[in-house]
Amino acid sequence: MESTRRSVSLSTLLWAGIFGGLISGLVKLGWENILPTRTALRNLTNPPQMLLQQIGIPKHITHLTYTYSGAQMPWVSFIVHFGFSIAFAIIYCLLAQKYAKITIGQGMVFGLAVWVAFHLIIMPLMGTVPAIWNQPIEEHISEALGHMVWMWTIEVFRSNWVLKYGRSRSLLD
Repeated sequence: MESTRRSVSLSTLLWAGIFGGLISGLVKLGWENILPTRTALRNLTNPPQMLLQQIGIPKHITHLTYTYSGAQMPWVSFIVHFGFSIAFAIIYCLLAQKYAKITIGQGMVFGLAVWVAFHLIIMPLMGTVPAIWNQPIEEHISEALGHMVWMWTIEVFRSNWVLKYGRSRSLLD
């Protein structure tokens, strides 16, 4: 793969990943309000909750919520959701610095690859989500498009952060 030519500090890429991951996590949650990924029944235990239960965290912990405006919000799921978003954003920013081709389609191709790898292969094999043929088509559409928008948001942060802070003007330099 082709390497990028501009040298960028590690801290610049980390900050781009952290902020890009936070904002893209919000974007993905908003996307799921417009095109819900799961039926209400399947969302009684969402994938982050199931994953935590699979590693031994009890249901009474994984389903903890806080109340906002009368709605019960799954804060434990949010921690996992944003943790994964930030981790993948940092990985993407680091990889994009070394391999420019992963930014094809402004990161949306990479987002699709993450969706295929995790939602169609890894999580079904782990039993975290049903096999792909047992997931409704609406879930596939929402998740595929949602992952594209999620990664595009990260790419917007990465590319703009690199332009703005570059090598010597990083927040931590």
